[in-house]
Amino acid sequence: MKDEKTISYQEAGVDIDAGKQTVDLIKKHVITTLRPEVLGGVGGFGALFAVDTQKYKEPVLVSGSDGVGTKLKIAFEMDKHDTIGIDLVAMCVNDVLVQGAEPLFFLDYLAMGKLIPKKAASIVEGIAKGCRLSNMALIGGETAEMPGLYETNDYDLAGFAVGVVEKDKIIDGSKAHAGDVLIGLAASGVHSNGFSLVRKILLENSGIALTEKLPQLAKTLGEELLTPTRIYAPHILPLLDRYQIKAMAHITGGGLTDNLPRVFPLNLDALINLNSWDIPPIFHLIAEKGPVAMEEMYRTFNMGIGFVLIVAPEEEAAIKAEVEKRGVRAFSIGKLAPGTGKTVYL
Repeated sequence: MKDEKTISYQEAGVDIDAGKQTVDLIKKHVITTLRPEVLGGVGGFGALFAVDTQKYKEPVLVSGSDGVGTKLKIAFEMDKHDTIGIDLVAMCVNDVLVQGAEPLFFLDYLAMGKLIPKKAASIVEGIAKGCRLSNMALIGGETAEMPGLYETNDYDLAGFAVGVVEKDKIIDGSKAHAGDVLIGLAASGVHSNGFSLVRKILLENSGIALTEKLPQLAKTLGEELLTPTRIYAPHILPLLDRYQIKAMAHITGGGLTDNLPRVFPLNLDALINLNSWDIPPIFHLIAEKGPVAMEEMYRTFNMGIGFVLIVAPEEEAAIKAEVEKRGVRAFSIGKLAPGTGKTVYL
């Protein structure tokens, strides 16, 4: 038989050995997230999770999927990858939490231009930390090396969260009515939306370096922007059996303007008192450097409020005290009033 020159998968840009090394490196992080309901170990083709039927009589699964958006570009430029995974988990878990669900398990998808095992392990380390903060098992995922589709140092992330809620305890906003109070929970920063505008204004147009420490901020711009999205599950879940929380909203893309009307009846408006909390300096910086109209700011960013609870006035003080006891500032930011399903700023 005539010998012919062959080509390997590695010569095409995909390193199978690097993939195996990555799996070995991330196992130690994954194991720290496992819950008793997880069946089997790390590395199977599918992940198994047994819902606790002693705890839930009519369990309803709630799922959510999201990414981190162009906040990834900040991680690339800073060459810091150990917190972006927290953002990924937060974006999914905060959505699932809105309907009153206890987070159960998480799956991630990581696609890289070149699979660098230590970088991949650093990313997964952040995902695992986010899962631990959520008391959620990281039970599966996929790491793909995709040369030609992504640049060598680029990657993308997607996450998938599944939670569970008792059928008769699903929070859907149907019990909200005029006079109910809106409690805003402080955001940790810009969180993980609006970064295309952030980058255009602060980095491209204004030319501010990520390593620059600005007088308005207590840290460098890069450190401020990479502050992980706050995960609200540990602060909210303990309240659900003790108080009647009528609706909840995760304030992401669309801001308070578009996200609040998603969770209450169309015959109501959310009246927001703009003087009820202090807007963090990073948002003032973005607005000034743009310049960006305040209407656009409130529809693009969280403006310092990352999550909102809608509750009865008689439970307002107790719920605020409980949230703050768990380390998150809480503000009475407005109330519901008869209307046509929109957010009104006062």
